[in-house]
Amino acid sequence: MAGRISDGSNGNTAIDFYRQFKEDVKIMKKMGLEAFRFSISWSRILPCGQLNLGINKEGIQFYNELIDELIANGITPFATLFHWDVPQALEHAYGGFLSSKIVDDFCDYADLCFWEFGDRVKHWIPLNEPWSFSKYGYVLGTNAPGRGTTAATPLTSSTEVSTWSFEPSHRSNTSTPSEPFDNGNPATEPYIVTHNLLLAHAAAVDLYRKKYQACQKGKIGISNVIVWTEPYTDSKADIDATERALDFMLGWFMDPIVYGRYPQSMRKLVGSRLPEFSDTESEKLKGSYDFIGINYYTAQYAADASNSNVEKLSYTTDPKVKYTSERNGVPIGPLASCGWLYVYPQGIYEAMIYVKKKYKNPIIYITENGLGEESILKNRFTEARVDEKRTNYHIDHLRCLREAIEYVLE
Repeated sequence: MAGRISDGSNGNTAIDFYRQFKEDVKIMKKMGLEAFRFSISWSRILPCGQLNLGINKEGIQFYNELIDELIANGITPFATLFHWDVPQALEHAYGGFLSSKIVDDFCDYADLCFWEFGDRVKHWIPLNEPWSFSKYGYVLGTNAPGRGTTAATPLTSSTEVSTWSFEPSHRSNTSTPSEPFDNGNPATEPYIVTHNLLLAHAAAVDLYRKKYQACQKGKIGISNVIVWTEPYTDSKADIDATERALDFMLGWFMDPIVYGRYPQSMRKLVGSRLPEFSDTESEKLKGSYDFIGINYYTAQYAADASNSNVEKLSYTTDPKVKYTSERNGVPIGPLASCGWLYVYPQGIYEAMIYVKKKYKNPIIYITENGLGEESILKNRFTEARVDEKRTNYHIDHLRCLREAIEYVLE
């Protein structure tokens, strides 16, 4: 976001994957990677966000070339449709995911992607980490579209804890631009945005299953993030707070797609500010996945904050939980240089067992996991390649993941 980057840089070039992807794919093959997850940019495919306003053929061509290159090198493509980049035109037209109008536009975009790439892409992820989009975009305001405030955040540390002819299946909407929106309301907007994200996800899955899955033989799911949470003490109050913390993060998205409703704790604590699903929406949401992607990096502690005084309602205070990365002065794990990631491999084990038990034993892919180390950017290549911290991070997490698999098999 303009004005939100400390050094004024932007993502116009970034790692230059657009021009260097063939070399990158060769490196992936040399590394022995069997799959590669990438995000399709909505605006690169539909510059104005809506199908009736034009398709960017160059964008289609780029993703076709990338997919073909991956397959030619024996790498399975996993395609994410939304990794938080709402077309600016739709933000101006009706406020993006603050409006239910976006459901049809997202479905048209998904329809186009399924048609253009689905003959080769067999793993689809309509939404990547929607929790982060809702929280950081509409509560903390640190990510696009920069709405909300940090004023009500009850954290005690910095850890916070993507022979047919193509015919769109939905009508193209003809929204007219509106006035710019104010700075938002963290007590209502994250719930509205998440509601529309879930409806967009369900619509895309329903479309894929009805129009494409039988002939394309692919699978479709969702990628959710989880910060594994342990109780600060063994008191019932802190154990209950831990469950609320998980409900307000993972359960916010998993409960609707598995059970067709939001978690009971959210319905109780958020009340009328939490939108409700109609019976039709609930039925469409239930089972709207063939697999679940889990993004896991770190862990935290949760303590009960039911008696805390809150001046302003906010998503961050609604769970009545105080989060911390330390207990009795001892961090939950070693702190990475990025400042928010505490290394806790056991958390991936606990997260896998939790999801398997609570959410009907779904197929799970680990769609994100890793460790950021700022010092790597400052080192010469010969120094950077000796990467013991990251090597140990992955070894420890893979060991815990193997233990989780063995537990489930038993």
